Amino acid sequence: MKRLGWGAWFLGVALAGASSVFGLTVVQLKSGASVRGEVLSEKPDRVVVDLGFTLLSIPRDEIERLEADEALAPGETEQLVSDLFRSAVNAPTLSVKENVDRVAEAVVQIRTPVGLGSGFFIHPSGYVITNDHVVAGEYTISVTQYRRGRGEYDRIQYNKVRVVALDSRLDLALLKIEDAGDTVFPTVPLGDSNGTTDGQAVFAIGSPLGLDRTVSSGIISQRARAMEGRLYLQTTTQINPGNSGGPLFNLRGEVVGVNNMKAMAVGVEGLNFAIPASVLKDFLRNREAFGFDPRNPNAGYRYLVHPEPVKTPSKKSAAHPSR
Repeated sequence: MKRLGWGAWFLGVALAGASSVFGLTVVQLKSGASVRGEVLSEKPDRVVVDLGFTLLSIPRDEIERLEADEALAPGETEQLVSDLFRSAVNAPTLSVKENVDRVAEAVVQIRTPVGLGSGFFIHPSGYVITNDHVVAGEYTISVTQYRRGRGEYDRIQYNKVRVVALDSRLDLALLKIEDAGDTVFPTVPLGDSNGTTDGQAVFAIGSPLGLDRTVSSGIISQRARAMEGRLYLQTTTQINPGNSGGPLFNLRGEVVGVNNMKAMAVGVEGLNFAIPASVLKDFLRNREAFGFDPRNPNAGYRYLVHPEPVKTPSKKSAAHPSR
C-alpha cells in the first residue's frame, strides 16, 4: 500500500481549542426585517452570518437584537463547537456537480518543502484536516485555498500554519492557519461513515500530482475493510499521490472519509482507501491526547535517533568464544 502525499510520504495532525460559534440565530434588524443563519463571528462593528449559500456581514448599528433559534430546517447545519466540526441535518442529496459547487471552496492544497497533499476546512476560524504523512517532520507548511471569484477561482495562500495535533498511527493531522486575520472560511460537515453502504456513490476533491481542484467519483467497495488492525473505507474513487488528506464525500456533501492510500502494483486498479469519518471525529474529540509540542522530539517532527554504542568484544571472548 502507498500513502499518498505527493513527493514524500509524511503525515501531520494539528489540534486546537474551539473559537466561539453560536449556532442558528435570528438577527432582527432595525428596519423590521430579519436574517436567520449561523453567526460565525461577532465584532464590535459587525456580525458575520452564514446563510448556507453565502456569508453576510451586517453592520452592528443596523441590528436590533440577536435571538437564538433552535429549529433546524432541511439542509441546515448544526455546529458542534466543542469538537471543532459540524454535522449536517437533513442535507439534500445532490449530483456530484451540484455538490462540487457547494463544497469545493472548503478543500485546500497543502505544501511542504518536500511535497504536497490535500486537506479541508472543518471550522470557520481556519482549522484544517489532512493526513499525518503529508506534514510530519516539516517546519514550513502552506495552505492554498481556491476561492470562487468572478468567473474563476482566486488562489489564496497562507504561509503561517501551525500544527495543533497529529498522530502517525491514525494518519491524521489538525492544522490551524494563523495569518488569516478576520477571514471566515467555508467548512464542510462530517458525516456518518458507519452509515455508508457497499455500492454507495462517493466522490473526492484534491490535488493529485499537484493538479488542484481535481474531482473523481466512484462507489464504496467495502465500508469496513480491515488492514493492519484498523478499519478503512475501500472505494473505487481514484486516489493518487497528492490526494492524501483530502475529503471523500457522499452525495449529501458530507465528509465520510479522509483519503490516505491506494494499492499500487502492476495490474492492480481501483483499490483506494480512506480513514472513516468516525475515526476522525474521535481524533477531534480527544485532540488533547494528540496535541503537538514542538519541544518534544517525539511529537511529530523528524529527528535523528541516537546511535547505539558499538560493543567491542574483549580479547578473551574473541579468542575463546563460549560454547
